[in-house]
Amino acid sequence: MYGRDPWGGPLEINAATDSATDDDRSRNLQDLDRAALSRPLDETQQSWLLGPSEQKKKKYVDLGCIIVSRKIFVWTIGTLLFAAFVAGFVTLIVKTVPRHHHKNPPPDNYTLALHKALMFFNAQRSGKLPRHNNVSWRGNSGMQDGKSAGVSSAIKDLVGGFYDAGDAIKFNFPQAYAMTMLSWSVIEYSAKYEAAGELAHVKELIKWGSDYFLKTFNSTADSISTLAAQVGSGDTSGGSTTPNDHYCWMRPEDIDYDRPVTECHSCSDLAAEMAAALASASIVFKDNKVYSKKLVHGATTLFKFSRDQRGRYSAGSSEASVFYNSTSYWDEFVWGGAWMYYATGNSSYLKLATTPGIAKHAGAFWGGPDYGVFSWDNKLAGAQVLLSRLRLFLSPGYPYEEILRTFHNQTSIVMCSYLPVFTSFNRTKGGLIQLNHGRPQPLQYVVNAAFLAALYSDYLEAADTPGWYCGPNFFSTDVLRNFAKTQINYILGNNPRKMSYVVGFGNKYPKHVHHRGASIPKNKVKYNCKGGWKWRDSSKPNPNTIVGAMVAGPDKHDGFHDVRSNYNYTEPTLAGNAGLVAALVALSGDKGTKIDKNTIFSAVPPMFPTPPPPPAPWKP
Repeated sequence: MYGRDPWGGPLEINAATDSATDDDRSRNLQDLDRAALSRPLDETQQSWLLGPSEQKKKKYVDLGCIIVSRKIFVWTIGTLLFAAFVAGFVTLIVKTVPRHHHKNPPPDNYTLALHKALMFFNAQRSGKLPRHNNVSWRGNSGMQDGKSAGVSSAIKDLVGGFYDAGDAIKFNFPQAYAMTMLSWSVIEYSAKYEAAGELAHVKELIKWGSDYFLKTFNSTADSISTLAAQVGSGDTSGGSTTPNDHYCWMRPEDIDYDRPVTECHSCSDLAAEMAAALASASIVFKDNKVYSKKLVHGATTLFKFSRDQRGRYSAGSSEASVFYNSTSYWDEFVWGGAWMYYATGNSSYLKLATTPGIAKHAGAFWGGPDYGVFSWDNKLAGAQVLLSRLRLFLSPGYPYEEILRTFHNQTSIVMCSYLPVFTSFNRTKGGLIQLNHGRPQPLQYVVNAAFLAALYSDYLEAADTPGWYCGPNFFSTDVLRNFAKTQINYILGNNPRKMSYVVGFGNKYPKHVHHRGASIPKNKVKYNCKGGWKWRDSSKPNPNTIVGAMVAGPDKHDGFHDVRSNYNYTEPTLAGNAGLVAALVALSGDKGTKIDKNTIFSAVPPMFPTPPPPPAPWKP
């Protein structure tokens, strides 16, 4: 078959070609095209020629925002999946395998004793008790205190507070001292109280006492003329048979006799001590601004009263002179002035506390057999430690430096007198220091010295001072702490009798404590004034355990008579237990837990010491 050739020649069309299949033509064309190529094709060009089954796998992966190598992409995904598998497997093992918990070390003896020593204050509460008081044999008592005839109109209610010892009298002088000691220990060692789980408890006790003190005078006034010094009576002189807190032996809950109120109008020592109690408590409760301000106002009123109306509270009261006689009020001026300064930041209080004349009257510049003995009567040793703190950490400089340096030096001398290498105080064969020179009831003085020693050693360490000098001899702070430990260890049972003098601590402790509430069973029977005498005179152990009570203590030969009627051995007191609590918390817990350096200065303004006056100008 021929067709016309447009290029001028005949065109022959092969019929066989027409009959060839499209596949054959395509295959022939591909063979022709491949043969005609003389150079390699790029990937795109190859894709035009390769069939779908013959295309090569892509070497890269397009992730939209970035193109990565397929090999890297596969390795990355695989690694992530493997890591997730391993993590899940490890988590499964950790969840299923039993854990071995590391138990905290058991509390030390000081912490264990601290729990118990604080419980004594629960047992001594007067008034309407809280539900959580946790002393099953105690109940509401003294609900009519302060409501008897003859009480000043400024004093309307004296319900509350604490009973002093084994009786039901509220002696405000030693009670205020006890509250000040508790507050001081909280201010210095709040972290240790927190670690022991007792911070809320001790603060509650301080508030219980502070609330009561605010009732003993017109706390809303700026000036007062009277102050309640005592509730109850213990006078049995001349063979008196008048029912009172010493003649009768009754549970406080069953008292039905009159409880007179003793007021004072010239009592500098009592008012200054109560001011110290409220001022120190205001620092404890500084985060409760309303309550703290109320305490500061009350303390200010009391301290003003102490300065305006000079006199000893026990001078005009036969009972106070017998039971808690105050020998001077000058030490309370230094002690109370220091606490007022810390609570208010008012430098006039610091000026008063560092007045050389007042310090001289307080006995700061002379020795004597009782120098360095810190107690409810004489606060000088404690005041000097308290003001040494100011010099160590704030160093106010002129015009206070000279007297503060004197207090600091005197504190060093007191600390030296506690050490056994010196002969200021005798010791029993068992090692108990005789701060009261062999007189009865020694332990209350021992615990106070132990507290001051432990606290002062902590002051020195906080000031990066390794120790102090006793004459030419240098002693490390560990020596002071060891003194405190040996004395407290003696009280807790490391003594010749192997007896703990803290009730409820250890296996052997006094069972015939001189205490009315503890010695009379709570059996729904009301024993009258004389009806309780059979329990006083009974040789059987107390039916109620007054946990934490530190008894009066052994004699100078380490002897002890566990006899209920002998209060010189077996009677506990608020003041004694307050010192015990302070010493125990100072020694308790981890030695790495330091004192709180700053809380006591929370109201003190920044120190900008006044320079001393310049010398007179030179004249040619």
